[in-house]
Amino acid sequence: MSICPICGSEVAPRSANKAFPFCTARCKSIDLGKWLNEEYRVPATPDEAGEGDESEDAPAVASEGDFPGKPDMRH
Repeated sequence: MSICPICGSEVAPRSANKAFPFCTARCKSIDLGKWLNEEYRVPATPDEAGEGDESEDAPAVASEGDFPGKPDMRH
């Protein structure tokens, strides 16, 4: 048998338990609440965390002067 990650109780097999891998729907809801409250976090790599955005390889941001002949559409 498996163990519930929330309360530590034994968990019935998936075929007999709609809340698997949790023991009950209550534990399943508690786990969802922890994700929604950001108590759990998936670690990010440095590239995903925004580090390295200032590198020389990053493309330059275009400005209005980069598009000759394009009219200014702001009113």
